[in-house]
Amino acid sequence: MHTIGPVLKGQDLLVAMKLAVTNDERWTFPALGRALGLSPSETRYSLLRAARAELVSERTRTAIRPNLREFLLHGARYAFPAERGRRSRGMATSTSAPPLLERFSDSADSLVWKFAQGNARGEAVTPIYSSVPIAAGQDPRLYALLVLLDGIRLGGARIRSLATELLARELA
Repeated sequence: MHTIGPVLKGQDLLVAMKLAVTNDERWTFPALGRALGLSPSETRYSLLRAARAELVSERTRTAIRPNLREFLLHGARYAFPAERGRRSRGMATSTSAPPLLERFSDSADSLVWKFAQGNARGEAVTPIYSSVPIAAGQDPRLYALLVLLDGIRLGGARIRSLATELLARELA
């Protein structure tokens, strides 16, 4: 019996989320990779793994939105747990960034993805993949999805509930 490596990696989820916000735009592996901070070959393998997990269609190269929504709402928190670290410079996430910031502006803890070019300071949290700040900085819609995902990964019941509602609406 053959053993199979991990079915899904953080970059695979990043690719699937990017495809969910591209609105069926035409893209190439090099262009998509540049937008996500991945090489063309990493991008291709990520697409294949995401297709194997039924989050994207390999044939149409688009996100399978119902499947992606279900995984983000109910599985990503467990498959890609966030770790908190020291205060550092970075890019705001979770309740420290829109769209959650408007509802939780009273939150005392600033949360950031560690990123040298970031303009925020706060407690560092691990993103689903290391190039998330690069990708989020280039695409506001992807940034919003990633922030909502971090609300689900990091937040308490109230934050998770709102992040779940907003993310489900974005991927409807």
